[in-house]
Amino acid sequence: MTAEAGEADLLPEAFARLLVDYERHLRSERDLTPHSVRAYIGDIESLLDHAHRMGIASIGELDLRALRSWLAKQQTTGRARTTIARRATAARVFTAWLARTGRMPADVGASLGSPRAHRTLPPVLRADEADALIRSASELADDGSPVGLRDVAMLELLYATGIRVGELAGLDVDDLDRERNVLRVLGKGRKERTIPYGTPAAHALDAWLVRGRPGLVAEGAGAALFVGTRGRRIDQRAVRTLVHRRIADVPGAPDIGPHGLRHTAATHLLEGGADLRSVQELLGHASLATTQLYTHVSTERLRRAYQQAHPRA
Repeated sequence: MTAEAGEADLLPEAFARLLVDYERHLRSERDLTPHSVRAYIGDIESLLDHAHRMGIASIGELDLRALRSWLAKQQTTGRARTTIARRATAARVFTAWLARTGRMPADVGASLGSPRAHRTLPPVLRADEADALIRSASELADDGSPVGLRDVAMLELLYATGIRVGELAGLDVDDLDRERNVLRVLGKGRKERTIPYGTPAAHALDAWLVRGRPGLVAEGAGAALFVGTRGRRIDQRAVRTLVHRRIADVPGAPDIGPHGLRHTAATHLLEGGADLRSVQELLGHASLATTQLYTHVSTERLRRAYQQAHPRA
């Protein structure tokens, strides 16, 4: 619970009951992850606390003025534009639910605006740097150690598929179709998608499954595809640590984590001629606008290359 929302016990009883109902809706009907539910509830606790302080005693009195006042308070307290934009979205989702369930006569949040978040170009690896990353990890795995084989397989898969670090850590052995070289991933919102991977990743996975995993896996790992040094399902922190360490072995490469490899995979796919819709499907983006960020990355790279190489640039 956020500090801002920490006074939920001071809310009117009707608001507190409403929060309980809304949390139940988010968990059971929208099937959101626990992290997403906590974020939504924290934002709405903050909104209702603000409304209560404005003298609003019932949810039917909540209006657009109160919503805008709440967002304005976020700005005056120095909240980032991305945070304010997220909270505006949370408010719109909440008021839509209120109207849909008859708790409010109209959706007062439908016309609530939000600041456009600054979208910065994510750092990505060049193709030669990505190759050097994998090559460096492969050289370290020459001793045939289970950990080395695992690390190469994870790096190959992150770069080959652009999956999120949480998706990688959550993979089970049965999620791999080794005959067709495709991977089944459970992404955000528990949406399932199927992603192909190439021959290098397939070879690395075969080596890990045949020569690496049996020597490292311990009781309690279950069907986890990747396991940590103690033999249980690997956690996201260990994957992030690995990526940062191996990136440090590549001279001049930006210090990126697993999400940077996701950016890199998307950028290289687009630069290789993949269409935007296909990349959207592979990455599991709900909105094409999110995927379009990578076209800006590619354009920026082309602009820099032109300025460096063209005699009349």
